[in-house]
Amino acid sequence: MREKVISRAVRLIGLGGAVFSMQVWAQTATEAPMQTVQVTGSRIASPGAESPSPLQVLSSADIAASGATNLQELLSKNPTLGTPTVSRTNSNFSTSSAGVSTVNLRNLDTSRTLVLLNGRRFVSGIPGDSAVDLNVIPTDFIERVELLTGGASATYGSDAVAGVVNIITKRNFTGLILDVQGGQSTKHDDTKKKFSATWGTSNAEGTSNMMVHFGYSKQGAVYSKDRAASAIDQTSEGDPEDLFRVTRPYYSSYAPQGYFFGDTDDFTYDRNGATIPWSTNGNNGVGATGFNRSEYRSIAVPTDRYLLATTGTMNLNDNHSIFFEGNYASTRVTTKLEPFALGSGDIYKDNGQVPAESLVNGVLYRNPYVPDRLFDDISDNDGDGLRDYSFRRRLAEVGNRGSKANRDTFRLATGLKGTFNLLREWNYETYVAYGQTKESQSSSGQVNVQNFRYALQAIRDTNDLNDNKNTTEIICADPIARAFGCVPINLFGFNTISPEALKYVSAPGSLETKVTQKLAGGSINGEVFDLPAGKVGFAAGFEWRGEESASEADALTQAGLNAGNALPPTFGKFNVKELFAEVRVPVLKDKPFVKELNLSAAARRGKYSTVGYTSSWNVGGEWSPIPDVRVRATRALSTRAPNINELYQPPQQTFPSDVVDPCDGININDNSARGIACRNAPGVLENMQANGGVFTLGQADRQGISGYDKGNPALKEEKGWSTTIGVVWTPRSIAPLKNVTFTLDYFDIKIADALVFMPRQYTLENCYGGDGSLCNLVTRRRTEEAGASAGSLRYVDSPVNNTGAKGTEGVDVTASWAGAAGPGRLSARLAWTWLRDGYDTPAPGAAKDYWAGEVGSSPKNKAAINLAYKWGPFSIAGTTTYIGKSYLDDQFLAQLELPRNSVGVGSRTYQDFQLTYELRKKWEVYFGMDNAFNTKAPPIVTGLPGNTTGAETEASMYDPIGRRYYLGLRATL
Repeated sequence: MREKVISRAVRLIGLGGAVFSMQVWAQTATEAPMQTVQVTGSRIASPGAESPSPLQVLSSADIAASGATNLQELLSKNPTLGTPTVSRTNSNFSTSSAGVSTVNLRNLDTSRTLVLLNGRRFVSGIPGDSAVDLNVIPTDFIERVELLTGGASATYGSDAVAGVVNIITKRNFTGLILDVQGGQSTKHDDTKKKFSATWGTSNAEGTSNMMVHFGYSKQGAVYSKDRAASAIDQTSEGDPEDLFRVTRPYYSSYAPQGYFFGDTDDFTYDRNGATIPWSTNGNNGVGATGFNRSEYRSIAVPTDRYLLATTGTMNLNDNHSIFFEGNYASTRVTTKLEPFALGSGDIYKDNGQVPAESLVNGVLYRNPYVPDRLFDDISDNDGDGLRDYSFRRRLAEVGNRGSKANRDTFRLATGLKGTFNLLREWNYETYVAYGQTKESQSSSGQVNVQNFRYALQAIRDTNDLNDNKNTTEIICADPIARAFGCVPINLFGFNTISPEALKYVSAPGSLETKVTQKLAGGSINGEVFDLPAGKVGFAAGFEWRGEESASEADALTQAGLNAGNALPPTFGKFNVKELFAEVRVPVLKDKPFVKELNLSAAARRGKYSTVGYTSSWNVGGEWSPIPDVRVRATRALSTRAPNINELYQPPQQTFPSDVVDPCDGININDNSARGIACRNAPGVLENMQANGGVFTLGQADRQGISGYDKGNPALKEEKGWSTTIGVVWTPRSIAPLKNVTFTLDYFDIKIADALVFMPRQYTLENCYGGDGSLCNLVTRRRTEEAGASAGSLRYVDSPVNNTGAKGTEGVDVTASWAGAAGPGRLSARLAWTWLRDGYDTPAPGAAKDYWAGEVGSSPKNKAAINLAYKWGPFSIAGTTTYIGKSYLDDQFLAQLELPRNSVGVGSRTYQDFQLTYELRKKWEVYFGMDNAFNTKAPPIVTGLPGNTTGAETEASMYDPIGRRYYLGLRATL
């Protein structure tokens, strides 16, 4: 299929709902002849290229004016986008895929947003998922980005439930473009370095061409300690009267000097080695002895990228040509967080009790490292005849936790396209593509649990058990462990772990992942016959796709024996075969009240190796009662088959931070359904009896909740119904408004049989006061252990299933204008989304969990205003992004008996601008500033829903970094 994209075509796309660059508006005032083009949302090439679905377009000029190193930085400002699932500022704690950049249309999740490159699928950047990593797409190689919002599975297949992001690369370029840029924040971090070179050439006839792009970029780290809002550990006090009142500092109870528990006494150490009382925050004259985790955490992870992209076309003759696309990206990401917090329950998982004595050959030995204060206060707590204690300790000697990930993405696509005559002229295209993403990750800061257990059982070798003639040394009690190099470990005080013991217990981790995608497809499109109103367009084709993913951690991590999350290996694959067809019918033209009326329809039938047959379709129409007004509407059924993680992920351990125990504070005499259910849970009654009749939890209980996420091979596809109705007004016949374009679109998307991981809070609410059907996913501690309270939550598991439902509804408004203003030209545009509704339902019959207008999801109102002015060699472009008032999660508020939308944060407005000066015809220098007025992010601190660990705000929605500036030089040779 021959695709001729020129300025007139792009402008006509704008009439169909596009929001695109002011600079493009300023440069394309002169109309060119109409060409036959194809736009996102349709396989039919037709004059005008107007879409019945809402379509917004970002041009290469938009990208250049933003100074964005990564496409996600620009797309996240578009009001149709929700908070990204993964980005530089929210993935420091990710066990894999840190620093990946994804997009999330309509806040319906990344897996429901289909990202295409030149209309074809791109290999995922996250193992087991379909999410494309935008890090691997060079911004300087992009011609435009088309955002189609609404179901498009009939046109493009699975995953297009929320819509499509179609990235169109440059082509037919001759010459060389160089771009060099550097910048940083006003705090002298978040450094940015960028260099790119794009070269293109064509033959003398212009029938064959080739382009090559090379790019390098480096984005520096931002650390929590370097921002006043996040420099010190803090937490919301949880007071319903003022949830934003914080306790600061609120240090971790896992400190480098250790925190030790006997039968009646607990204590820690000072810097001089003396035992002192414990105090997290300092009280009663005792200084704070906890640990400030924020000193070590990151807000933004440093990312290095090397990019290579190429595209080309070679004509075989006047009607047929070969094309190819190649992409390679090498990304390096480093995460950093505080040293590991180890509790005795991580080592002795049955009860968290550490023996202070060892029985060897019938002789009872005392651990000489255990101080008298502790030894004299402990007894046999687990029935083995040995005195026991428990502890918490930050393993500062092991060093910071973190990872270094090397991620490589490769993709090659090639095919044949052209025209042929069969009664009429037809366009055709066939292609094959192969893509692969590999990640190799090494991590540090973890320990070998088995070795640590042996090392804790230390004795003084008074009887020369190891036959080395030394009866004063301290050795490991177990002879087999000694034979394998066991070194006893001393946890009592600062820096007491010897280098030899450290070497014995340390356990560096590794993770290897691989994602493979294979594609083949073909399509034809053309005009089948003529009607009085015009030509009937038709397209049909086939696609085959194979996906495979594997993820394998080191042996200790797989077994959960490094005191961290257990990550078993994941492997899965599937393939799908699909047929599709589309028709566009002109019904009426140049009639009274009907300047033009067109109808369109598309259908797709697929067969998955996992879920069997799937079907999707859409119908749409466009009606112009007068030349200046176009009304459009679509109705679509989209499908999404489960991805590999949803199908095959084995139980993977996680430590959720937003789970609230519904039994917290319940009285022993509470005879409500919740009170009865809580008392019947193991350990809860014991806790009540020990705490004056009230179920009482401590800091470690609330921070120590774990659980397992797991897939389900019995899943079926989910179905999404979407409706859009809109109007486009282009008053060309009204002279004062001839350069105005206005669009208004209503959207409504509802997803049935949605694939969801069962929300942990819903599981708890169901178990304690609901019908109790999900109590099998909840595990509590039966007795007190390792400083954790009896009855406290140990595990809340979350399997994936088809029981969910999702929905969103709202209105998009865009307006744009361009024209002469004084000595230069002014361009302006507005994009605004009002979100009327947005909700999730975890199970049939369950109450809706509303997320529209909530922190961490999407605000009710989001807008972007762009202004650009060009005068001779000078130009200035500015973007104002508005994020409306947002509220805390309604489920969280309900736990505090507060009504929905009762507690929230105010709106935020961010201003970015760029100044450009043309030094000469082929050279220009530019200076830009992001968040120019240094707008502060709202305090979504630890303990509040939406908190991003390390940032003390919602770092996906708000800017946690602050004012940043950059300077660049661009040459077109």
